[in-house]
Amino acid sequence: MVDPGRCTGVAFDVDPEHALADRVGMAMVRLNKMHAQVTHQMAKQGMDKSAFVLLATLSGLGECRSSALAEAVLSDPSTISRQVAGLVKDGLVERRADPADGRASVLAVTEAGRELILTRRRQRNEAIEQVFADWADDDFKGFADLFERFVQDYERIIPPLLTNRGTGPRDGGED
Repeated sequence: MVDPGRCTGVAFDVDPEHALADRVGMAMVRLNKMHAQVTHQMAKQGMDKSAFVLLATLSGLGECRSSALAEAVLSDPSTISRQVAGLVKDGLVERRADPADGRASVLAVTEAGRELILTRRRQRNEAIEQVFADWADDDFKGFADLFERFVQDYERIIPPLLTNRGTGPRDGGED
């Protein structure tokens, strides 16, 4: 694997005021690159990343309408509808009559869907534990606490920024 610090290319002068943010941003770029490799491997095994995100989100929400799932993943309902159709076809999600309104349907994760989520979660956790194998327990815990805090704040801050810049999913930007 190539050491990113040894690659040559255009160097950008970073305003010292933003140096820490740049370090975090560049680390996120590297993490995203690795995540793309994992996503590619998942696709080879027949599971699209966006479909898995929907499946995991639906599992966390419990039974819900497609529109609620679309809102939860900040996506367009028509996009979600197409992706859910694939999950239903694969037997990972099922449509049920909405108990509150029999004319509508809700989505629910099937037993096969739950098993897939548990298997992937176990695999992910084992891989993460390998990354932290040489870290002291307190360092691992401290990182987990700070990373959860970062992601929580990121989830809170980024969607309004995207919407304000006209690049959010409901403003004609990417899903």
